[in-house]
Parts: sequence; C-alpha cells; structure tokens
Amino acid sequence: MIAWDLTCIFDYLMQRYFLKLSYVGTLYHGWQIQANTPDTIQEIMNIRYSSILGEKINMIGCGRTDTGVHAREFYAHLELEQTDIMADYEKWMYKFNVVLPHDISIQQIIPVAPNAHARFGATSRTYQYFIHHKKDAFLLNRSYYCPNDLNLQEMNKAAKLLFNYSDFTSFSRARTQVKTNLCSIMQAEWMEIENGLVFTIKANRFLRNMVRAIVGTMVDIGKGKLTMEDFGRIIENKDRSAAGFSAPACGLYLMKVLYKEGILPVVSEIREND
Repeated sequence: MIAWDLTCIFDYLMQRYFLKLSYVGTLYHGWQIQANTPDTIQEIMNIRYSSILGEKINMIGCGRTDTGVHAREFYAHLELEQTDIMADYEKWMYKFNVVLPHDISIQQIIPVAPNAHARFGATSRTYQYFIHHKKDAFLLNRSYYCPNDLNLQEMNKAAKLLFNYSDFTSFSRARTQVKTNLCSIMQAEWMEIENGLVFTIKANRFLRNMVRAIVGTMVDIGKGKLTMEDFGRIIENKDRSAAGFSAPACGLYLMKVLYKEGILPVVSEIREND
C-alpha cells in the first residue's frame, strides 16, 4: 500500500508533454529504436534531450515510420520531473530545435494530461504518396520518379475497392508480431498534381509497409500489369508475395494524426512557434 502511494505521488509530479514535429527521413532508419540499428529519430531525440534536460528521456512516438519515410506531422510524448517547459516556452522551443539535426524540427510543445498517449490516443493517421513523371533533381529522395504513363482512372477504382475490406495481410510485412491485420480505411484516392500524382490514404491504423505495398500494387494496375479482379484476389488471398512491389520509401509522408477528443488542447490554445 505504501509503495502504491509513493508511485501515485511520483506520477503526480511528472508532467507529460506532446511534441509536434516533422522530419525528412532520408538519412534515418525510421522513427523507432531498433537493435543493432543506429540513426533512428527516437534514439537521437532521447540522447540529445536527456543531455539538455538533465533527465533520462524516453520519447514515445505516434507510430513508426520505415527507413527513408518522411513526416510532415508527427507527435511524440515525453515526461519530465524537474523542468517546467511552459515557464519559459520560447527558450525550450529554441533548445529543443538547436540540438537536433537540420532535418528534424519541432513545431510545438504541448502540455497534456498524465494519461495522454501519443500512440494509443490516436484515432487516425493520414499518409500521402507522391509520384513524379518527369525527372526533377529537386525531388530526389522526396518523391518516386516513375516515367511511365499510369491509368489514373483504374488506380482510383482500385482505391475505392479498398473500402470493401478490413484485413490487409496481403500488404503487410511478414512476422511483424502485431495482434491483428485489421484496419479501417476512411479515405483512399489518387489525384493528379503538377508533374505527377499523389495518393492520399487515411485509416485508424496501418500495418508495416502497408501503404508502400498498396501503392506499388496500384502502380502495376496503372501500368496495365494487373486488373481490378487481380487486385481483389490479392487482398482476399492474404498473401504478400502475390501483391505488387513496395513503392520506394522516398515518396511516402505521414501528413496528419488525429486524436481522441480532449487529448490535445484546442488549436487556438496551443502556442505556435513562428
């Protein structure tokens, strides 16, 4: 009973913060720390923030992104015992950014309730995948160069077919140790943009490699290598080897993360860094 009381007091003294950040993933092995794999964003932030804060920091991210994948909007949380960031917000915004590499940036520091969780509190995530058709040196490692003509209409038919399913084993990396391969897709569509295409997909959760596998399979549809019937069979067979290639990581961006009501303060109440 005494130990329980001491734990409660300790938890009460800890302040949890969400960090809203973005990063270019080209030089990193994804967000999450992995055994014998250096250069993950989580590890870099843990080490550098532990140094400037004088506390051991363990960042928890809203998800994991693969090697080379980018994030325009990503949330992570940390807990602090000694430092009141909001007492000198601008100072800590500067410190949190200045110790990071140039390709990782913090936009906001947000105080949240002790039970707010960056990963488990998220209700949806939105990804976009970018393809460009004409070679462009300024899109190197930012978009997938695909010079082929793609049938946008057929690719959008395939996108609509995704809504008929919930088990996406066919688009998941094998042996990922997840409890279920069920996902609820809320949005899936291709749009034409200058010099290419963009695919937007929103779901309550994603499997490892799922978006890239879906995009690669749809590109094969756009090239005429697969039919709509093939696409349906691929999903139903739950066999990754029957699906198309994994589109290159460079074209994939995590764009938006939404949370349960009450986890994040109202936008107007959050201090933004100019």
